[in-house]
Amino acid sequence: METPIRVDHTGIAVEAIENAEPVLFALGCRKLTEDSVKGRFRWAQYDFGRDASRLELIAPEAEETFLTDFLDEYGPGLHHVTLEVADIDAVIEALEAADIDVVDYAEFSGWTEAFLSPANPTGTLFQLMEYHDDYAEGRPPADDLYVDGTRLTTADDP
Repeated sequence: METPIRVDHTGIAVEAIENAEPVLFALGCRKLTEDSVKGRFRWAQYDFGRDASRLELIAPEAEETFLTDFLDEYGPGLHHVTLEVADIDAVIEALEAADIDVVDYAEFSGWTEAFLSPANPTGTLFQLMEYHDDYAEGRPPADDLYVDGTRLTTADDP
Protein backbone atom coordinates (compact mmCIF):
# COMPACT_ATOMS: atom_id res chain seq x y z
CA MET A 1 0.00 0.00 0.00
CA GLU A 2 1.32 3.44 -0.87
CA THR A 3 -0.80 5.74 1.29
CA PRO A 4 1.17 7.26 4.20
CA ILE A 5 0.35 5.89 7.68
CA ARG A 6 1.87 6.68 11.08
CA VAL A 7 1.05 6.15 14.74
CA ASP A 8 -0.83 9.23 15.90
CA HIS A 9 -1.37 8.23 19.51
CA THR A 10 -1.87 5.37 21.92
CA GLY A 11 -5.03 5.58 24.03
CA ILE A 12 -4.89 4.50 27.66
CA ALA A 13 -8.14 3.96 29.58
CA VAL A 14 -8.07 5.32 33.12
CA GLU A 15 -10.59 5.97 35.88
CA ALA A 16 -9.58 9.65 36.19
CA ILE A 17 -7.16 11.74 34.14
CA GLU A 18 -5.97 13.78 37.10
CA ASN A 19 -4.92 10.61 38.95
CA ALA A 20 -3.07 9.11 35.98
CA GLU A 21 -1.32 12.08 34.39
CA PRO A 22 1.37 12.41 37.11
CA VAL A 23 2.87 9.20 35.68
CA LEU A 24 3.13 10.83 32.25
CA PHE A 25 4.56 14.03 33.74
CA ALA A 26 7.20 11.97 35.60
CA LEU A 27 8.12 10.42 32.23
CA GLY A 28 8.73 13.91 30.85
CA CYS A 29 5.48 14.42 28.94
CA ARG A 30 3.87 17.79 28.41
CA LYS A 31 0.11 18.14 28.25
CA LEU A 32 -1.16 19.32 24.88
CA THR A 33 -4.92 19.42 25.30
CA GLU A 34 -7.89 18.08 27.23
CA ASP A 35 -11.51 17.92 26.12
CA SER A 36 -14.85 16.25 26.75
CA VAL A 37 -16.83 14.24 24.21
CA LYS A 38 -20.48 15.16 24.86
CA GLY A 39 -20.13 14.44 28.58
CA ARG A 40 -19.53 10.75 27.84
CA PHE A 41 -15.75 10.69 28.32
CA ARG A 42 -12.75 13.02 28.63
CA TRP A 43 -9.51 12.73 26.75
CA ALA A 44 -6.18 14.43 27.22
CA GLN A 45 -3.13 14.18 24.97
CA TYR A 46 0.52 14.38 25.91
CA ASP A 47 3.81 14.31 24.04
CA PHE A 48 7.50 14.37 24.76
CA GLY A 49 8.15 17.62 22.89
CA ARG A 50 9.47 15.86 19.80
CA ASP A 51 8.11 14.92 16.39
CA ALA A 52 6.76 11.62 17.65
CA SER A 53 3.41 10.02 18.38
CA ARG A 54 1.51 10.95 21.51
CA LEU A 55 -0.08 9.32 24.51
CA GLU A 56 -3.76 9.87 25.28
CA LEU A 57 -5.57 9.31 28.56
CA ILE A 58 -9.30 8.62 28.27
CA ALA A 59 -11.60 8.58 31.30
CA PRO A 60 -15.36 8.14 31.63
CA GLU A 61 -17.60 11.06 32.55
CA ALA A 62 -20.96 9.25 32.26
CA GLU A 63 -22.20 6.19 34.12
CA GLU A 64 -22.61 3.78 31.21
CA THR A 65 -20.38 4.10 28.14
CA PHE A 66 -18.04 1.93 26.10
CA LEU A 67 -15.29 3.15 28.42
CA THR A 68 -17.00 2.18 31.68
CA ASP A 69 -17.66 -1.25 30.16
CA PHE A 70 -14.00 -1.55 29.17
CA LEU A 71 -12.74 -0.48 32.62
CA ASP A 72 -15.17 -2.85 34.39
CA GLU A 73 -13.96 -5.77 32.30
CA TYR A 74 -10.22 -5.05 31.94
CA GLY A 75 -9.32 -2.26 34.34
CA PRO A 76 -7.02 0.63 33.39
CA GLY A 77 -4.59 0.06 30.54
CA LEU A 78 -4.07 0.09 26.81
CA HIS A 79 -7.33 0.83 25.03
CA HIS A 80 -6.45 1.61 21.40
CA VAL A 81 -3.75 2.60 18.94
CA THR A 82 -4.71 5.39 16.53
CA LEU A 83 -3.11 5.35 13.11
CA GLU A 84 -3.24 8.57 11.12
CA VAL A 85 -3.80 7.71 7.47
CA ALA A 86 -3.61 9.97 4.44
CA ASP A 87 -6.41 8.13 2.60
CA ILE A 88 -8.75 6.14 4.83
CA ASP A 89 -10.67 4.66 1.91
CA ALA A 90 -7.48 3.22 0.38
CA VAL A 91 -6.45 1.74 3.75
CA ILE A 92 -9.89 0.19 4.29
CA GLU A 93 -9.81 -1.28 0.79
CA ALA A 94 -6.41 -2.87 1.47
CA LEU A 95 -7.58 -4.28 4.82
CA GLU A 96 -10.77 -5.72 3.36
CA ALA A 97 -8.75 -7.26 0.49
CA ALA A 98 -6.72 -9.01 3.21
CA ASP A 99 -9.95 -10.26 4.88
CA ILE A 100 -9.57 -7.91 7.86
CA ASP A 101 -12.86 -6.51 9.11
CA VAL A 102 -13.24 -2.76 9.47
CA VAL A 103 -16.07 -1.57 11.74
CA ASP A 104 -17.65 1.69 12.89
CA TYR A 105 -16.80 3.87 9.89
CA ALA A 106 -17.91 7.46 10.60
CA GLU A 107 -17.40 10.87 9.04
CA PHE A 108 -17.27 13.95 11.23
CA SER A 109 -16.61 17.60 10.65
CA GLY A 110 -12.83 17.63 10.39
CA TRP A 111 -12.02 13.91 10.26
CA THR A 112 -13.10 10.43 9.23
CA GLU A 113 -12.49 7.38 11.39
CA ALA A 114 -12.92 3.63 11.34
CA PHE A 115 -11.90 0.82 13.66
CA LEU A 116 -10.41 -2.63 13.40
CA SER A 117 -12.01 -4.87 16.00
CA PRO A 118 -9.60 -6.23 18.62
CA ALA A 119 -10.73 -9.66 17.42
CA ASN A 120 -8.01 -9.33 14.76
CA PRO A 121 -4.87 -11.48 15.23
CA THR A 122 -3.00 -8.65 17.05
CA GLY A 123 -5.68 -8.40 19.77
CA THR A 124 -5.46 -4.60 19.43
CA LEU A 125 -8.23 -2.10 18.76
CA PHE A 126 -6.89 0.09 15.97
CA GLN A 127 -8.51 3.41 15.17
CA LEU A 128 -7.86 4.68 11.65
CA MET A 129 -8.11 8.47 11.40
CA GLU A 130 -7.90 10.71 8.36
CA TYR A 131 -7.73 14.39 9.22
CA HIS A 132 -9.50 16.71 6.78
CA ASP A 133 -8.25 20.11 5.63
CA ASP A 134 -10.54 21.90 8.11
CA TYR A 135 -9.60 19.81 11.18
CA ALA A 136 -7.29 22.49 12.57
CA GLU A 137 -9.91 25.26 12.51
CA GLY A 138 -10.57 26.45 16.06
CA ARG A 139 -8.14 23.94 17.59
CA PRO A 140 -4.69 24.24 19.19
CA PRO A 141 -1.71 25.06 16.95
CA ALA A 142 -0.74 22.49 14.30
CA ASP A 143 2.40 21.57 16.25
CA ASP A 144 0.11 20.29 19.03
CA LEU A 145 -2.42 18.65 16.71
CA TYR A 146 -0.25 16.57 14.41
CA VAL A 147 2.74 14.34 15.07
CA ASP A 148 5.22 16.56 13.21
CA GLY A 149 3.07 19.68 12.98
CA THR A 150 1.46 18.69 9.67
CA ARG A 151 -1.28 16.22 8.74
CA LEU A 152 -0.51 13.35 6.41
CA THR A 153 -1.54 13.84 2.79
CA THR A 154 -1.42 11.79 -0.38
CA ALA A 155 0.64 12.75 -3.41
CA ASP A 156 -2.60 14.01 -4.99
CA ASP A 157 -3.27 16.53 -2.20
CA PRO A 158 -2.12 20.13 -2.69
